[in-house]
Amino acid sequence: MKHILINIGFGNFVSSDRVVAIINTGSSPIKKLREVAKEKGKLVDATEGRKTRSIIITDSDHIILSSLQVETVAQRVAGINYNLAAGTKDDE
Repeated sequence: MKHILINIGFGNFVSSDRVVAIINTGSSPIKKLREVAKEKGKLVDATEGRKTRSIIITDSDHIILSSLQVETVAQRVAGINYNLAAGTKDDE
C-alpha cells in the first residue's frame, strides 16, 4: 500500500492510512486523553506554539496536536481518499 502524507501544518505531515480520528479539542474527555498520551510519551505537538485546534488520533494510539481546524484536516484527508477512489494521481 502506498503511504500518502497529509499536511497538518508548519511542514508537519502524518500518514493518511494511520489516521483513526480527527477531533475538536474542547471536551474534558479529550483533555484527559491528551494528559494520558503525554504521560505515555505518545503525544506529538505539531502546533509550533500556536493554539491547538484539532487532535489527530492514530492507530498506534499516538495523539497529534495540530493548529489547523478539524474541517481543514478532514478536507485534506477526504480529498486524498476521493482522488484514490477516482484513480487520479494526487501530486500535492
